Amino acid sequence: MKVLVIGSGGREHALVWALAQDADVEQVVAAPGNPGIAALHPAYDGQTIVCRPVDVSDHAAVVALATEIGVDLAVVGPEAPLVAGLADPLRDAGIPVFGPSKDAAQLEGSKAFAKDVMAAASVPTSRAYVCTTPEQAAEAIDAFGPPYVVKDDGLAAGKGVVVTSDRAEALAHAAGCEQVLIEEFLDGPEVSLFAITDGTTVLPMQPAQDFKRLGDNDEGPNTGGMGAYTPLPWAPEGMVAEITDKVLQPTVDEMRRRGTPFSGLLYAGLALTSRGVRVIEFNCRFGDPETQALLPMLKTPLGGLLLAAATGKLADYDQLSWRNGSAVAVVLAAKKYPVNPRSGDTIAGIDQAEGDTVRVFHAGTALDGDDLVTAGGRVLAVSATGKDLDEARQRAYAAVGQIRIKGSQHRTDIALKAARGEITV
Repeated sequence: MKVLVIGSGGREHALVWALAQDADVEQVVAAPGNPGIAALHPAYDGQTIVCRPVDVSDHAAVVALATEIGVDLAVVGPEAPLVAGLADPLRDAGIPVFGPSKDAAQLEGSKAFAKDVMAAASVPTSRAYVCTTPEQAAEAIDAFGPPYVVKDDGLAAGKGVVVTSDRAEALAHAAGCEQVLIEEFLDGPEVSLFAITDGTTVLPMQPAQDFKRLGDNDEGPNTGGMGAYTPLPWAPEGMVAEITDKVLQPTVDEMRRRGTPFSGLLYAGLALTSRGVRVIEFNCRFGDPETQALLPMLKTPLGGLLLAAATGKLADYDQLSWRNGSAVAVVLAAKKYPVNPRSGDTIAGIDQAEGDTVRVFHAGTALDGDDLVTAGGRVLAVSATGKDLDEARQRAYAAVGQIRIKGSQHRTDIALKAARGEITV
């Protein structure tokens, strides 16, 4: 089986790495890939792992590459090409695609659209106002009161949400959005639950939790994600089944009823509130950095699983299989991230950091001659597994300490409260 993975970030690095563990996968082509993916090539005997340059916004070029290689499956990693409709011409060319159509990807592309789908499917979520003028936004902000939750309706690379008790900051964020959602604040711990779906069958993955704020104790600006861990030792019994029944399956059913079936990865960001489970948002692809924690724990071969979803055969799977233990992923970000991340700083120590239980996934790196350098805000995700969260944390942070990037920043408290048993629902 030949697989094309489209994208260049940490999520795509993790996907390529996991696909290479599948004995049925003969070749993985990453387009355009990154230096970390390119370095995987000599690690797997009998398999070919290569990077091919392509402009993912040029749909014809991507289809031509997939056709040239003769791939059996295309996996579209990032949200932007999915929302732009890349999956559609690939399917039109007869290539099985893991990823939703342009119409279905609006679940992430428009938060207002997602709210409409949830209302139709009776999926529990926060109350919200959709606003298109500063006056509407101000009225909605005052109706809810602090803390204010202000969301850009469109894609914003994980940085379109402001949660603040500062009314002026909330109004300023709203003013910078063409269309904005003002929502009620949801209390309780957050959960990320991914589901593989072929548009009918829904297979939930193991739950994870990510950390969106830049600094320890959830301080500082919202980012695309500074770390994640899985599983959740504090999760209530039956939580995954409840979310599947109340959120994931009804959403997939409603999308099919509308004539725009959702096939691919449905990501539900949720809050376990005092009033029950509530959806914060939907994404239409593997989340970053949760993917870097989840895939090292997945025992089910990934290639066959994604192909089954792409070809409508997911009902062949009863459930997914997971390894025992825990995984923790810690993100190393560039200096001045997220406002103005610095590029071009040398990265050293990855070889020393990696081992049997530690993998370093590249998110924002590039080659400058023979030197690996920073080329993005979130540079690396250091993922470690262990028998429990304590051991996984120790291994992850020991590996982080081996890596040298001038001015880099990372959180020191990923999974800390969960490991200490300080999260209750």
